[in-house]
Amino acid sequence: MNNSPLVSLIIRTKNEERWLSSCLGAVFSQSYKAFEVILVDNESTDKTVEKARQYPIKKIVTISNYLPGKALNLGIEEAKGKYIVCLSAHCIPTGNAWLGSLVNALEEDETYAGVYGRQEPMSFSASTDKRDLLLVFGLDRIIQTRDSFFHNANSIFRRKLWEEFPFDSSITNIEDRIWAQEMLNRGYKLLYEPDASVYHYHGIHQGGNPERLSNVVKIIEKHHTNYRTGKLNAKNLKIVAIIPVRGATKSINGTPLINYTIESAKQSKFIDQIFVSTDSSETAVIAKKAGAECPFMRPAGLSEDHVNLEKVQKFSLEEIEKIGLLPDLIIHLEETFPIRPAGLLDGMIVHLLEDGYDSVIAARRESGWLWQEDSEGSFTRIDSGDVPRKFKEKSLIGLQGLCCVTYPEFIRNEQMLGGKIGLYEVDHPLAGYEVRNDFSSDLAAKILEEF
Repeated sequence: MNNSPLVSLIIRTKNEERWLSSCLGAVFSQSYKAFEVILVDNESTDKTVEKARQYPIKKIVTISNYLPGKALNLGIEEAKGKYIVCLSAHCIPTGNAWLGSLVNALEEDETYAGVYGRQEPMSFSASTDKRDLLLVFGLDRIIQTRDSFFHNANSIFRRKLWEEFPFDSSITNIEDRIWAQEMLNRGYKLLYEPDASVYHYHGIHQGGNPERLSNVVKIIEKHHTNYRTGKLNAKNLKIVAIIPVRGATKSINGTPLINYTIESAKQSKFIDQIFVSTDSSETAVIAKKAGAECPFMRPAGLSEDHVNLEKVQKFSLEEIEKIGLLPDLIIHLEETFPIRPAGLLDGMIVHLLEDGYDSVIAARRESGWLWQEDSEGSFTRIDSGDVPRKFKEKSLIGLQGLCCVTYPEFIRNEQMLGGKIGLYEVDHPLAGYEVRNDFSSDLAAKILEEF
């Protein structure tokens, strides 16, 4: 590697916080080590830039009036590499040989102006995108002498050629194909290298009949022997649990109520740190002894009855981020639910990551009659009515206190949930039991003796 040419990776970002750990984690795990990373950020309003600074980024460039070619040109102007790699921030290299494959392919032939790699869908990519990626990015290596298709979500090219002909800074799309066509016009070739593969959650085209697209994807998945989808790996993410507790924790059978929730979080394979957000010094001492962290105390004003849970969790996250920790996922747990089945938390984390949800809530099935009260005090039945139970539509009641998995970006905006919500059905009969008063506490004592 000592004689390897320097490669400059240009990564363009705009509120890519949720992808950045997976993207940069894969980049800095490459076997090919002679590279620098330059981030071109389009005034992100989330924690994209802060999270990027946790990695050895060479430089962060800011762009205001974003255009794709303009952003790339700005990044390359700051680059020192002989070769330039373009990688979208929401693309994840599929292995540690990705960068080496790009470099080796480009160096095979001096007439190759650039090389672009394969793009494979994520497990939760839309049917339209899965179809497009699976059909466009195949398994055969292709040398292009007339076809100008080139894709800067995952590409490499020679800097000296960019100096002769930079990307068009005035157009809104296909800056890569315009550049590639110029290279072909000059007698160079383009190479498609399927071994240099990344996962990319959205495709290169839009639209189409949803039902038809879904059928096409099913056929591809069934007959494509090399089909695979990317899954975000929970072990590569920073995941923290936040347990809000107001006042002194209760004691059940001589054990503090908070301990049951802390112990559930400790059993998770994916949760890295457990924080208890409390206004009680007594509760803080108990929580620390049980294995949680309490680096801050919640102000008394956040414990008043009119203050909602979203405001409390926003404060908690802000305090956690002040100590330099930028979580990728937040696990919201409440101490009032002392009974959680083994594997519940990890199952919900995997469910969110594999299916691309913004938030996932624990839920239990309700097959009884469901009623909704109107402003006049009257009630309207909202379930499917008097049909046999096995034919009724599935009705689920969310138990966010039992567990809610969500992204920091929503909590920062004083919301618990994003737009795409998943419900994780819990069938354990005691999992939804909540301790709210002395009676429920006494009953919980008897239940926990047997649990």
